[in-house]
Amino acid sequence: MTELRFAVEERRSGVQAVMLWVARLAIVLAFVFIGATKFDASPRSMWVQVFDKIGFGQWFRYFTGVMQIAGALLMLHRRTITLGAAMLGCTMIGAALTDVFVMHAVGYVLAPLALLGIIAAIWFAVAVAS
Repeated sequence: MTELRFAVEERRSGVQAVMLWVARLAIVLAFVFIGATKFDASPRSMWVQVFDKIGFGQWFRYFTGVMQIAGALLMLHRRTITLGAAMLGCTMIGAALTDVFVMHAVGYVLAPLALLGIIAAIWFAVAVAS
């Protein structure tokens, strides 16, 4: 009976590990995609218009895209996940503050805060709880 219990616990931890990797890959792919879209320099691009309203200049759009792509890739390795999560977290906090104070779109603040929560949960599960 004890051997069966250990086998079940090992399988559960294997399933949990796979689910955690799926979550990590999903957030990595999402932020690589989001970051990559910031490099579209077309004047009609949504991001060009958004960053015009922010008022820091278009260099900040490129900087944000680099931060998101680099942060996402850093989330892939256990040794660099803290740095990656911090980078992505900063972009999401900035997005939430921008939604509220610059864009005056309080309803949109939920998306970056939800992503921030997912980043924090993944970071906690990988860097702290394992």
